[in-house]
Amino acid sequence: MTRRIQIYQVDAFTRQRFTGNPAGVVLNADELGDLEMLAIARELNNADTAFILAPDGPDHDVRARFFTPRTEVGFVGHATVAAHYVLSQLRGDGRRRQRSKGGLVEIEVRGTGEDRRIAVRQSCPPLGRELNERERLAVLDALALATDDLDTRCPMRIVGSGSTRLMLGVRGPEQLKQLKPDFARLTTLSAQIGAAGYFVFTLAPAARDCLTESRMFCPALGISEDPVSGNAHGLLGAYLAHHELLARSGPRATFCGAQGHYLNRPGRVDVQLEFLDGALDAVWIIGQAVTIFETEIAL
Repeated sequence: MTRRIQIYQVDAFTRQRFTGNPAGVVLNADELGDLEMLAIARELNNADTAFILAPDGPDHDVRARFFTPRTEVGFVGHATVAAHYVLSQLRGDGRRRQRSKGGLVEIEVRGTGEDRRIAVRQSCPPLGRELNERERLAVLDALALATDDLDTRCPMRIVGSGSTRLMLGVRGPEQLKQLKPDFARLTTLSAQIGAAGYFVFTLAPAARDCLTESRMFCPALGISEDPVSGNAHGLLGAYLAHHELLARSGPRATFCGAQGHYLNRPGRVDVQLEFLDGALDAVWIIGQAVTIFETEIAL
């Protein structure tokens, strides 16, 4: 029997087409096998594709699986924003709970119409270790950076669990622009230091109305440079809060991060942190999206 599968191409963390971070969204994917999902992700050739499935337990409203053109991954922030932007068009606004191999997240649709934003709530990410001097120098060399390029307030530190990122603060946009990553070397270092990617940011951005500007490299995951990463911005929020580099207002702190300019795919991620009894409790990743096309394939 022929199966008809709905597919959407969506740009996340932007409202302008052909900017932000592109993702595939495949609805009603329950009848697809692993190899079929991988084949569709490879055919769409986005960094990530979200496959939406019916819930299989009482603790969630929807399931999601995420595939790169190479393999399945546990959770992807921009693909989650893309998927729930599509679902909000079809099913209306509201709250949903999404389960994936990366765990359970809460989804909230904020606002209405084309300007609505998708907010994804995650539990507080763990902060890992700081790099030692030998590791620090090796990473700098692989990115063509010097010690003087670094923001002295920002120690190189691994953040997250499962899909970890190394946080690396530089002095300004000029340092971001001059980066010349050696992807083969970074891939080797990922295995050695235990960080799947490198999130290079500055607290002195050229972008207006943003606290940070950044670039991210994940060659170990098959992504040379990621245009706009929601998940990494959530990790950055936890990092900035821990190092007291983020202003707080009562039990909350917010900031906006810009990314993607150096790939001609600019986008913005809003981050909201929730504190409970003085400690970070949860992180919201918030972004807009725009649909590029929708189609149907027969299998």
